[in-house]
Amino acid sequence: MFDWDDLRVFLAVARARKVAPAARALGIDATTIARRLARLEKALDAELFELGAGERALTARGHALLHHAEGAESAALAAMEDVKGQEHRLAGQVRLSVAEGFGTWVLAPGMGDFNRRHPGIRLDLVTASGFLNPSNREADMAVMLARPQRGRLTVRRLGDYRLHLYAAPAYLARAGAPAAPADLRDHVLVGYVPEFIFSPELDYLDEVEAGLEATLRSTSIIMQQRMIADGAGIGVLPDFIARRDPGLAPLMADRVEITRSFWLVMHGDLRKLARIGAVADWLQERVDMVSGQRDAG
Repeated sequence: MFDWDDLRVFLAVARARKVAPAARALGIDATTIARRLARLEKALDAELFELGAGERALTARGHALLHHAEGAESAALAAMEDVKGQEHRLAGQVRLSVAEGFGTWVLAPGMGDFNRRHPGIRLDLVTASGFLNPSNREADMAVMLARPQRGRLTVRRLGDYRLHLYAAPAYLARAGAPAAPADLRDHVLVGYVPEFIFSPELDYLDEVEAGLEATLRSTSIIMQQRMIADGAGIGVLPDFIARRDPGLAPLMADRVEITRSFWLVMHGDLRKLARIGAVADWLQERVDMVSGQRDAG
């Protein structure tokens, strides 16, 4: 028989692919991690990882164990909820991966309300470049811009949002207002750095007019909004961002409108946890507000 707690170590290394971050996540030293992995492999008489390029990749038998270990983890979490009762169900950590703009303008204003409702839930908002992957348990949940096509995931569409071209009056007074999308070729455009667009859904300009390229570029939507608001140029912004700044003017709104969707993604084994459900319900409320289905005031 193996030590059941060694499965927890195995899961941490399988998800992080390295010993050091797994050790930090578990609060134990790397030497202990290595010793317990060796003990687990000996107990199972199976090699679970292959070491290459500084990472630990699962072997075929490691992948087989991962499926069962995640099932055991989910059963343990469900058992804790059932035994400890409702107070425990709405407690614990939830790591949520979101895009920077969504986190800043949609979620941050509602975090205080969420905490008042669920003081026992510690909600981590992660806005790193690109989305963390719930399939690999890098995050418990993610709000993505496209529906994932693979993985042991539960996916649901939260709603749509719209984007338009915006500029500041100072820029329009200096450069004039474009009358048609083709006129944008003669203007300073603000947008993303193409090489660092982490989701194809963020590649807006070519959808406005084929061949358009931004002159002023940033990986941050917050910086783009600031540049546009300060009169640097014209850019595409989500309405839920731009409409918070009364100084921004929409351009060609009847001719240029882009629609995108928010998708809630979570690991299939976590969907029944009460704290996950509480966060999911709150996310739906926030998206309903920016989608115009509720009064955002």
